[in-house]
Amino acid sequence: MAVDVQGTVAKGFEGVREEFAAFLAGEAHEPGAQLVAYHHGRRVVDLWAGEGLDGDSLTGVYSITKGAAHLVVALLVQDGVLELDREVAHYWPEFGSEGKERLTLRELLSHRAGLVGVDGGFTTGELADDRAMAARLAGQKPWWEPGTAYGYHAFVIGALTGEVVRRVTGRSIAELYEERVRTPYGLDFYIGLPEELEPRCLEVLPLVPTPEQAEQLVARAAAPDSLRGIAFNAGGHRPPTDLVAFANSRAVRALGPTSSGGVGNARGVAGMYAAAISTVDGRPALLTPVTVAEFARLHTPGPDLVTEQVNHFGLGFEYLAERYPFLGEDSFGHSGATGSLGFADPASGVAYAYIRRRFAFPSGEGASPENGRLAQSVLRAAAAL
Repeated sequence: MAVDVQGTVAKGFEGVREEFAAFLAGEAHEPGAQLVAYHHGRRVVDLWAGEGLDGDSLTGVYSITKGAAHLVVALLVQDGVLELDREVAHYWPEFGSEGKERLTLRELLSHRAGLVGVDGGFTTGELADDRAMAARLAGQKPWWEPGTAYGYHAFVIGALTGEVVRRVTGRSIAELYEERVRTPYGLDFYIGLPEELEPRCLEVLPLVPTPEQAEQLVARAAAPDSLRGIAFNAGGHRPPTDLVAFANSRAVRALGPTSSGGVGNARGVAGMYAAAISTVDGRPALLTPVTVAEFARLHTPGPDLVTEQVNHFGLGFEYLAERYPFLGEDSFGHSGATGSLGFADPASGVAYAYIRRRFAFPSGEGASPENGRLAQSVLRAAAAL
């Protein structure tokens, strides 16, 4: 496929442009992609390609939103406002039922609550509303004994941690993110997209599978009563959630559910991770090395009961050193459903974001496979400086 890569790279990062162009040339269906990287707080890669898309374009980023949400939680822990080993019910009394009384905030953040969904499933309106989900989840019996195993709380983790934040601070994660992170750095990454920015927002595009891929998708479809089916809202008496329609809904973009409803671009996501670990525009890093080490380290050895991924999570963030061995042990970030990825790697000083509009064929690893080659090209260039 002919591809026209736009944007700029700093001296020494020319190989990243070449790798990006090579990947795009091999794609049968244009993904609409942005790639941005920072090195020690300086933007060194700013590339994009795709019809109607530029570096300023916004789109739905799905679970990359979890990274923004849990950056706020990390800041509150760092400030001493939240304690990781305090029971969730201490902050949120209604949560302390159905065997959840002793679950700690640390266990909640590492997807150990067993609350991957609710009996009967959520409506689309509830999935867009963190407070509505939290109210239902508070009385839900867990799907496994809390603290004994872990599984991806795909649609709900932000609602759960967000309710803890609200009970302690009186404010939502979205409000704190806007005040402490997005506005100070001017980031194009929103939890709750203002209506005036809608003209810049491009719709998420569906996967165009090959016949063989279509067969695999049917074979891999989760049973409604399985943990995966419950976690991805395929349980209950309603059809599975249409992820493309979900992100393309103005109601979802406006409400900004903190597990799945963020809107942004690669500049915004990479800028957030750069601010987390580096001095940016004269501002010191948001997180201390101690906080980074605590949130980034592996908290979930073994298999994920929902996704079957191994060694999946730190606290709120995905444990990326398992998937990408070229990253440092203190790297942290989160992927998104289309195959997008954002992360920070303190060891190299790199912050990375790859955003794609079109769904990639799911690899089972969250982010689409090209992230390995793209991220490694960035790390290789950074190491050579």
